[in-house]
Amino acid sequence: MHRKKVRNRIIWSVIGVLILIAGWFSFGPTPKSQTNKTVTIGVVGLSKEDEKIWQSVQKDAKAKYGITIKLKNFTDYTQPNKALANGDIDLNSFQHYAFLNEWNKANHGTLTPIGNTYIAPIRLYSKKYKSLKDLPDGATIAVPNDASNESRALYVLKNAGLIKLKKGVTLATIANITSNPHNLKIKEVSAEQTARVIDDVDASVVNNTYAVPAKLGDKQTIYIEPLNKDSKQWINIIVARKSDKDKKLYREVIKAYQTKKTASLAHKLYGNTEVVAWGLKLK
Repeated sequence: MHRKKVRNRIIWSVIGVLILIAGWFSFGPTPKSQTNKTVTIGVVGLSKEDEKIWQSVQKDAKAKYGITIKLKNFTDYTQPNKALANGDIDLNSFQHYAFLNEWNKANHGTLTPIGNTYIAPIRLYSKKYKSLKDLPDGATIAVPNDASNESRALYVLKNAGLIKLKKGVTLATIANITSNPHNLKIKEVSAEQTARVIDDVDASVVNNTYAVPAKLGDKQTIYIEPLNKDSKQWINIIVARKSDKDKKLYREVIKAYQTKKTASLAHKLYGNTEVVAWGLKLK
């Protein structure tokens, strides 16, 4: 009888241990391999070239860090920062420092850049004229109407010698034009419309995001923005919520992007229209 009790105790002890082990694997810490490492990144107007670059980054992020990168493509610049602030996406990659600073100021936001991607020297395009000197007096020039990109476009016109702007202005507007010797008519349109209206104006300042899909290139270029120490604000960035700026998962996304492989592919796809901006020294 005593032996039977001992045996029963042993059996129930073994069963108890098995239950604890099963519970551990069912409810205990998730193995590293099963940890959710999916990152959704908001982009705008994803071109075929951008898609190829992101496909390369996605492959490296998966192979090196076990991260699955998903892209959410928005149609215009007004959406991705709202989506990021609301937690609908994890990161976004579509804007430069100036645009982010202006958005944060206007929306009392705290979105934070966590890595540089590239800088795309903005261009003045025309389908009617071959050079700046061919532009007639009274020519109509389209520029983006959002604060940061309009300022950038006006500085392009200033550097091209077409207008003069009030000194010391960071975000220039049409009201800051102090000299317009050629009586240019500045037409403000949404950024995504600058390429679409090019047939209806004499020239247009178009961001690369919209110039590439519109097949605007060297043939239509009559002026290219110079790169110098003032260009930092136009460097494109990957952005996170402030609370996530040091998150290891997102820092690994930056590492997967900022590689020689990405730089080489970008040069192959974009030539001199984009310059990778990590480690870039501006004089």
